Amino acid sequence: MAAEAEVRDSGKVALITGASRGIGYGVAEALVARGDRVCITGRNEDALKEAVEALGADRVIGVAGKAHDEAHQAVAVERTMEAFGRVDFLINNAGTNPVFGPIAELDLAVARKTYETNVISALGFAQQTWKAWQKENGGAIVNIASVAGISASPFIGAYGMSKAAMVNLTLQLAHEFAPAVRVNAIAPAVVKTKFAQALYEGREAEAAAAYPLGRLGVPEDIGGAASFLTSDQSDWITGQTLVVDGGIFLNAGVG
Repeated sequence: MAAEAEVRDSGKVALITGASRGIGYGVAEALVARGDRVCITGRNEDALKEAVEALGADRVIGVAGKAHDEAHQAVAVERTMEAFGRVDFLINNAGTNPVFGPIAELDLAVARKTYETNVISALGFAQQTWKAWQKENGGAIVNIASVAGISASPFIGAYGMSKAAMVNLTLQLAHEFAPAVRVNAIAPAVVKTKFAQALYEGREAEAAAAYPLGRLGVPEDIGGAASFLTSDQSDWITGQTLVVDGGIFLNAGVG
């Protein structure tokens, strides 16, 4: 009976970028489980095919490509509309963090690449879904930001700056797209994914000890938050950044 409940059709459709694994995959799992149909994107076609099969090829399609490629953005939205006839929700999750080191030595070409993938791609996808469906029919956008975008983030400065820009992009879109579309962001702390592995590999217990809730995040944590922000329960919430951090910011107080 539980399995039957999971595949009940909600009538809604989501497009999730960077979703062949990690946080994006966790979001896809959550939305498929509540009955949404989903298009996922990713760079690696083989990984994307595996994710589609695991999520359920009867409810999920994949479109391979690079998030910052405008042609890919257009094709992903077009394929979603062709397959499902609508695109209610956009989750901008695709991101990169190609450098680790002090910002004083940051290669500006790397900074530009980081912005292209993490920020400009999110804007491009938002423009595409707005024109294709949301302007006339409404919906919601969720941008996956980071706690690195709302505090200093030593050694991942380019990433932090790009995520701060994504927080502001959320505000701009929320203002311009209202009242048809609600736009919010999620700012996770360290989530156990291949993307963030360098931040905890070989020292997970030590890393988790810094969190008041005693563990690192998992993709399902972000999937739950994204599910809420694309549900009727969040119908009066827009322009907000929901921090999902296991309480780590509590340790920033005095004393």
